[in-house]
Amino acid sequence: MCGIAGVVDYRTRAISPDPMRRAADSLFKRGPDDAGFWTEHCAGLAHRRLAILDTSEAGRQPMLSRDGRYVIVLNGEIYNFRELRHQLEGQGTCWRSTSDTEVVLAAYEKWGVSCLSRFRGMFAFAIWDRNEKVLFAARDRMGIKPFYYHHLNGYFAFASRPRAIFKIHPRMSREMDPQALRLYLECGYIPSPYAIHREIR
Repeated sequence: MCGIAGVVDYRTRAISPDPMRRAADSLFKRGPDDAGFWTEHCAGLAHRRLAILDTSEAGRQPMLSRDGRYVIVLNGEIYNFRELRHQLEGQGTCWRSTSDTEVVLAAYEKWGVSCLSRFRGMFAFAIWDRNEKVLFAARDRMGIKPFYYHHLNGYFAFASRPRAIFKIHPRMSREMDPQALRLYLECGYIPSPYAIHREIR
């Protein structure tokens, strides 16, 4: 288990590192081994690490691609990452770590969005394209790993837990969503895309 968070705000030219640090701190229980954050212009990413596969510095996140174009934060595990690593090696990919995070990043570089069809595992991740200024985010098909988000007028914030979104955007309303509450009382859980807060999905 790890924790991820991030923000893209097309209305500003500079994301402060402070909210990313606060978001990472709020996810401490999801990843007590390490923390990292990255900001540049209108984007910021944060990560809390539970080191399992590659416990070295090379496995730290946010992780940049070899050419520096892409930045990723990942929560979860890709069960077939060794198989994908072997395929990518055969196509010329070189590695700096033994982590599945780097494999996800290289797979996205090679195959784009279609890389998702190759992943077997439980995951939630986000990749920022520094050239195109575009964020790509995905979650496993069963929704095992959480991915909460808030989106409004060129502003997009996400995290593994709602509390981290409130650390990024502290002025956002925490009003409860009555529809989500009704679904919880009827079903015993809150189905996607609802969340307990009205402004979070």
